[in-house]
Amino acid sequence: MSAMQLNDTHNPSLQSWVTSANQAGCDFPIQNLPFAVFRRVGSGQAFRGGVAIGDHIVDLAAALSADVFTGTAHTAAQACAASTLNAFMALGPKAWSALRAALSQALRTGAAEQTRLTACLVPQSEAEYAVPAQIGDYTDFYTSVHHATNVGKLFRPENPLLPNYKWIPIGYHGRSSSIGISGQAFHRPVSQLMKPGATAPVVEPTKRLDYELELGVYLGTGNALGEPVALDEAESHVFGLCLFNDWSARDIQGWEYQPLGPFLSKNFASTVSPWIVTVEALAPYRTAWTRPSDDPQPLPYLDSATLRASGAIDIELEVYLQSATMREQGLAPHRLSRSNFRDAYWSVSQMVAHHTVNGCNLQPGDLLGSGTQSGPTLEEAGALIELTVGGSRSLSLPSGETRTFLEDGDTVTFKGFAQVPGAARIGFGEVAGTVLPAKPRA
Repeated sequence: MSAMQLNDTHNPSLQSWVTSANQAGCDFPIQNLPFAVFRRVGSGQAFRGGVAIGDHIVDLAAALSADVFTGTAHTAAQACAASTLNAFMALGPKAWSALRAALSQALRTGAAEQTRLTACLVPQSEAEYAVPAQIGDYTDFYTSVHHATNVGKLFRPENPLLPNYKWIPIGYHGRSSSIGISGQAFHRPVSQLMKPGATAPVVEPTKRLDYELELGVYLGTGNALGEPVALDEAESHVFGLCLFNDWSARDIQGWEYQPLGPFLSKNFASTVSPWIVTVEALAPYRTAWTRPSDDPQPLPYLDSATLRASGAIDIELEVYLQSATMREQGLAPHRLSRSNFRDAYWSVSQMVAHHTVNGCNLQPGDLLGSGTQSGPTLEEAGALIELTVGGSRSLSLPSGETRTFLEDGDTVTFKGFAQVPGAARIGFGEVAGTVLPAKPRA
């Protein structure tokens, strides 16, 4: 089954006996069914796989014990009982789809499994989460031409895009050990940086700390070393998408990035949301992938009729900021921007196809970052360096404070959802992270 085919699980009229899943605006209706790794807060229990439905989680280990699943769905649920989803991801699209279909049937209004599954529900308010996969490797891409252009203008006003940008999906290999789950709090990073007008660098905390609004792409089945993944097969290797904040220290990056790219400016922290929305769940929100006719068209290994027809995904993305003062005053997080993943210049399938064209072997649980997702207007920018035009314009907060870059105590939250006519609205939940002061140095 193609990951982009619609089936009964996408029916917008489906209702669940978990009544919170039927509420307007719910991120996790029965048409979504995203996966996470969780346990009850403070329980000391082992982390295990779960699926969101309304404001609850289906504990898949408990559902196994209740004999809810049979056949391929049972095998898939067994893999989800582990402390990470890697084994489940490795099973491939047929297993992922079988478990999702079984859950859809069992959670529908009037399902015979209601009594058995009711005992397997855990309120999300009583859960804590872990990074859902053991991420062996992490690659960050640069798929938004609007972000690349906006940032490029700050450094190369006459020629903001480098010559390769419109020919090749740009990426770099990042650090997986510092990827944390939503709620992550991290200390302001310290490294070398060169102040304007200085003749020698200094070692001190970053003054230009930023967020990057991204989607994370989790790989499912891998490919053998030396075996490229064809474009039209690429998404069969993708398990699903999450929200992703790849924090960035812009002043550190400006000093270190030539000639090899980001290093300490990016590896201090990255934050993923708990919930992975499957590629299958995103089928109703596919849209045409387009390239301006006067731009270079993709080379053959990055192009196909399927890509052109449905390679983009309509996902709304939002950024919110809440300062420490705002929390003290009881003020809600303030929305800074809103953009859409459909505006990405390179698609998920192109990222996978290019990553493997040289024979690179991707593995279950590997993570790809989409790069900062910005839209065509400044208000759709996915990073402060764009919104403040390199720090030259301040943003106003409801507390009366202003920001050019992040201050200690700031909490940044991303939200995402997919909503199109004729389909149910599904969401990604949120990913949040908080900046702590730099650690004192001896």
